[in-house]
Formats: sequence, C-alpha cells, structure tokens
Amino acid sequence: MSEDHDGEIIRRDLDTDVENPTVPIAEIVSDLEDKETEELPTMYECVDGVLDNLYSQPPSPEAQMQVEFSYATFRITVHQDGLAEFVKMS
Repeated sequence: MSEDHDGEIIRRDLDTDVENPTVPIAEIVSDLEDKETEELPTMYECVDGVLDNLYSQPPSPEAQMQVEFSYATFRITVHQDGLAEFVKMS
C-alpha cells in the first residue's frame, strides 16, 4: 500500500555524478508509490535531459539553480547540489 504524503516534503540527496540522473528519481518515486519503475511514465517525457545539464554543466553555486517538474503523482524540485524534494500532488 502506498504511503500518504499529501503536503509533506520528502527530501533525498541525489548523487550528482551518476550517468543518468533521472534513474534515481524514478526509483525514489517508485518506492514512495510502492510501484515498480516499469509502471511509471518515462522520465524522458518529463525532463528530456534537463537534469543531465544541471549536473554536467552546473552554473556557479551562487546561482542556486533548481529544476521543478511534475512526475507521476509528485511535484519534484531538484537543486544543483543534488537535493531533491518530492511533494505528493492531490
């Protein structure tokens, strides 16, 4: 059974050196939704390489860059330092 996280911010630290940064996000959502990753939509349709650029060509730390998008049932914010925040959408 899925956990109820409505309105709660769930934070996870992501490895910014991974080859495909969308995979850990899909795995986290899979875990939070209690589903297999194959049951979720592909991340490519949501962020199309944006996260790759955030980590491979990051702006200066002073920019405090972040990417925000919806995926499955979550609103996700990924910061350039690897912090990811997941908020369950109603």
